[in-house]
Amino acid sequence: QVQLVESGGGLVQAGGSLRLSCAASGRTFSRAAMGWFRQAPGKEREFVATISWSGGRTYYADSVKGRFTISRDNDKNTVYLQMNSLKPEDTAVYYCATGPSATMSPESFGSWGQGTQVTVSS
Repeated sequence: QVQLVESGGGLVQAGGSLRLSCAASGRTFSRAAMGWFRQAPGKEREFVATISWSGGRTYYADSVKGRFTISRDNDKNTVYLQMNSLKPEDTAVYYCATGPSATMSPESFGSWGQGTQVTVSS
């Protein structure tokens, strides 16, 4: 069992930046992939970015490609999401998750954090 805690969310104006962190505790798997997903009010949870255990493979949703960067520090069991050039449509609750491999499907990830709110104003 892996426990995940997100942090770094907040309120920011369009064009600004935020850096989200997700720290894992408890039972961890060194080869586990980690990812970020988000859910806006009235919308389905959607894929944002995923990274393999080694960091060698990363995947991004088209909507965030070029603006967001996912990275991880396995010594700290932490994954990060650097978000630049934020847009109002990025407003959502952001969740981190772990799974056996880097995929774009939230169904492939078995452990989830509680989420952190990101609000981008115009």
